Amino acid sequence: MSEAMQERYAAESICFGCGQANPEGLRLRTFPDGEEVVAEWTPGPNHQAFPGVLNGGIIGALLDCQCNWCAAHYFMRTRGLDHPPVTVTAEYQVRLFKPTPSGAPVHLRARIAEAGERRVVVEAELSSGGERTATCSGTFVAIREGHPAHGAR
Repeated sequence: MSEAMQERYAAESICFGCGQANPEGLRLRTFPDGEEVVAEWTPGPNHQAFPGVLNGGIIGALLDCQCNWCAAHYFMRTRGLDHPPVTVTAEYQVRLFKPTPSGAPVHLRARIAEAGERRVVVEAELSSGGERTATCSGTFVAIREGHPAHGAR
């Protein structure tokens, strides 16, 4: 797949982290890699917390979106769907291990740790220069009709 999952399945999304239709957002682009999903994203100077250091909130947004797309990819793959269901964050926790440099691309990788009928637990990591700088673990849910985000994707 040469196009990102967001471009293929949610081109009109305005999500701050991964929405391709949000010109002010981060516009994360996620790609399947077997059972995992991967992404590379390059920060700009406006994404810094301190000179040369990526803002923790930006890191959280990137990891949240990467995990959501991992959940969507899992449900699509395991249910034999041609389009992923919309998934939302129930909870997530980010752990920052060391400052993430803001002057180089970051790499994200996410995988399913536990799976249920509509809920999955996803684990993800963010690295820079080959070093893990942050991780995320969270619960993500495939939503049903009637949820406010149902028509969002």
